[in-house]
Amino acid sequence: MRLWLNRTGEVSLREQLVTQVILAILCKEMLPGQRLPSTRDLARRFNIHANTASAAYRELEREGWLEFHHGSGVYVKASRPTTQLTPEMCVDQIIGELVAKARKQGASETMLRGRLRRWLSLEPPSRWLVIEPDPELRRIVIHEMSQVLALPIVGCAPDECAAPAMLQGSMPVVLPSKAANVRKLLPAGTELTTLQVHPVSLELQTYLKRYLPEHASDLIGIASRWSEFQRLGRTMLIASGLAPDSLLVRDAATTGWKRGLEATTGVVCDSVTALELPPGVFAMRFTLLDAASITHLREMEATLSGAADELPA
Repeated sequence: MRLWLNRTGEVSLREQLVTQVILAILCKEMLPGQRLPSTRDLARRFNIHANTASAAYRELEREGWLEFHHGSGVYVKASRPTTQLTPEMCVDQIIGELVAKARKQGASETMLRGRLRRWLSLEPPSRWLVIEPDPELRRIVIHEMSQVLALPIVGCAPDECAAPAMLQGSMPVVLPSKAANVRKLLPAGTELTTLQVHPVSLELQTYLKRYLPEHASDLIGIASRWSEFQRLGRTMLIASGLAPDSLLVRDAATTGWKRGLEATTGVVCDSVTALELPPGVFAMRFTLLDAASITHLREMEATLSGAADELPA
């Protein structure tokens, strides 16, 4: 049985013994029926008082982890206590499993302590940070990310991105066209993820080739708060053969933008505006972020939440 005893900490040696024996049982380093060292052997091996070892064993017996066999010694009980584990014990079990796996890989106790101290000194990322100067485009990116990711998502303009309060606990992301500029603004060593986007013009062209020329005379709407989407949508629809006067372009940031859309065959729009269209209006919705980019972001989240589980057994 291996123990780590901190003789200068606030936690008593008895409590440290109790906690580490329970962890060893939960992590299967000590198996049901396994014999433990006697109180005298434990005291001699770890240079503690025999009364401390005895008190720890008695507490573990009362809680149902150990059992005393008269004349034979102390053993791990065949069954675990039926009482529910406390939140603290659940966290201890996760830590214990991590330590057990690291030991199997040959990690020394000095390395384990050093690496644990390092990770505890770091603040793990707890949110995504979308860095984008255009507030409407930023809104679209945040919305699309929020549909597939679990962590909170906030946004800011590039001139705000280097503020410690903004970066702390954040995973910054940026669109390709702004990546070079944003990298210059962030502190050295900051990890920045570049999002990949759909070639909207090509997607729209493909859609319209199926749609036209049968509906070339239909009234088609274009709606978005993002002015570039309005411009791009109008350009591509006209290039595909629609007459300019058959297009109804709406800035969704203005009052009354929904007026007349019910008369259209469909409305080309972004993923946010699609949720705000009047009932019955057909949305030709185009997402900005491509599937590969979304997969990468989800993998990053999975790594954060399951890093301990991914350690080799």
